[in-house]
Amino acid sequence: MAVSGDPKLKIVKGEAGYVLEDVPHLADYLSDLPTYPNPLQTNPAYSVVKQYFVNEDDTVAQKIVVHKDSPRGTHLRRAGPRQKVYFEADEVHACIVTCGGLCPGLNTVIREIVCGLYHMYGVNKVLGIDGGYSGFYSRNTVDLTPRVVNDIHKRGGTILGTSRGGHDTLKIVDSIHDRGINQVYIIGGDGTQKGASVIFEEVRRRGLKVAVVGVPKTIDNDIPVIDRSFGFDTAVEEAQRAINAAHVEAESIENGIGVVKLMGRYSGFIAMYATLASRDVDCCLIPESPFFLEGRGGLFEFIEKRLKENGHIVIVIAEGAGQDLLSESLQSMSQQDASGNKLLKDVGLWISQRIKDHFAHQHKMSVNLKYIDPTYMIRAIPSNAADNVYCTLLAQSAVHGAMAGFTGFVVGPVNGRHSYIPFNHITERQNKVVITDRMWARLLSSTNQPSFLNPKDVDEVLKEEEPLTQLLEGDNCKDSKY
Repeated sequence: MAVSGDPKLKIVKGEAGYVLEDVPHLADYLSDLPTYPNPLQTNPAYSVVKQYFVNEDDTVAQKIVVHKDSPRGTHLRRAGPRQKVYFEADEVHACIVTCGGLCPGLNTVIREIVCGLYHMYGVNKVLGIDGGYSGFYSRNTVDLTPRVVNDIHKRGGTILGTSRGGHDTLKIVDSIHDRGINQVYIIGGDGTQKGASVIFEEVRRRGLKVAVVGVPKTIDNDIPVIDRSFGFDTAVEEAQRAINAAHVEAESIENGIGVVKLMGRYSGFIAMYATLASRDVDCCLIPESPFFLEGRGGLFEFIEKRLKENGHIVIVIAEGAGQDLLSESLQSMSQQDASGNKLLKDVGLWISQRIKDHFAHQHKMSVNLKYIDPTYMIRAIPSNAADNVYCTLLAQSAVHGAMAGFTGFVVGPVNGRHSYIPFNHITERQNKVVITDRMWARLLSSTNQPSFLNPKDVDEVLKEEEPLTQLLEGDNCKDSKY
C-alpha cells in the first residue's frame, strides 16, 4: 500500500482503487509510546461479546452504491475498541466542552462520555469546561462523575453551559497543558470543529500526548459525510407540534393561513423532513430552492389557488429561505455572530407580512394568518429515544478512539457504521438538500406545490450541483440512499 506524503493527510492507497483517508494517531508524532491491554477484556459487561475488538484493518466505505467495474473508492477508519490502548486509567485526565447553540442530546453525549470512561476504562478524572471555549481560560471547571451526570439526559440544554466564539488557541492549549489534561472531547458544529482542528494542530506542534476528539453537533443536520447529526430526529418530531397547531388554526377559520418557521440557516433538512412527516403542509420553502412571490407561478398565486381549493393552507419555511428577497432592505446581511454565522432577518415575520399585504391590496379575499416560530422550544427539549441511543453510540465511539490513541478526528455514522473522520472532511463544506434529488421530488409530490423554479433557476442549480454529482456517489449520498 502507498501512503500520502502530506504530513497533515494520512491517505493510504491500495489495490483496485482502494483509498483510506485515515485519522492522525499519537504515535505519528510521539515515539516509543507504551501500550496496554484493553480493560474491556475483563469487563463483565463485555463477557458475552464474541468479538471484543475492531480489527485494525476494518474500514467503512463512503460509497455503497457501486457498479460492477467501480473502483473500491474512499474508506474511513471504523470506530470501536482496539486490543491495545495508549492510556492507563490512572493516567487519563479528560475534559468535555460544549460550544455553539443548544441542541437536543447535548446532555446525553456528556453523560455517556463520562460513564463510558468510568465504566468501560476505569477513568475517574473527568472535567467539564464551563461556558464553551472561553471556559478553558476564564471560567471554573466542574468535576464530572457518573453520579453527577446520572439524570442529565432527561433535561434539555447543557449542564456545562455554552457560548459562541471565545476561541483563543494558545490560551486553550496552555490551559490544557497546565491542567494536565490528555483527552479533550469537543461537542459542537462545523465552526466548533474548525476550532478543534486548530487546537489539535497546536497540540501536535508542541508534541503533547493529548487526544483531541470532536463530536459533531448541529440541529440543522448540515454537517457533511455523516448520516445525520444528533438532535435532528428530535427536532423533526417536535416540529410536528408546531405544524399541527398551524394546521388546526388554519382549517378552523375561513381562508386560514398557517406559517411555521423552522431551523435551517443554510440547509433545509428539518423543514423538508418535518413536512414529509406531517402530511398537513401545503408548501415548504428552504434555502436551497429559490422562490419568488409575484406573478405567474409565484408563491402568492399558489396560496390563492390552494385557498380556493381547500379553504386553508399551511406553509413551512426554513429560517434561511428567501434571504435574497430581503437583501435589498436588510442592513445586517454583512453582520455575523460570534461563531461567524451570518445574521439573518426573521423571514417568517417578513413573509407573513408580505402575504397579508398582498391579499389586502388585491381585495380578492380576506385572509386570516397565524405565524408560529417554535425555534427555541425545539432547541431546548431533551432528546427523544432514538437520539438518546444515537448519542450513546457517538460518545462510546469517541471514548474508544481516544483510548486507542487516535486524535484529530470527529466520530459519526457513515452508511450505518460509526467511523473516525478527519477534521478536514467535516469543516471543508456544508451538507445541503440536493433539490435535483429524489428526496426533494418526494416532498413536491407530497405537498403538490410547484418548484417555483424558472428555467434559468434550474440551469443555475444544475451548474452549482454538477461537482456534487460525483460526491453523491461518495460522501454526500444521504438523500440518495432512501
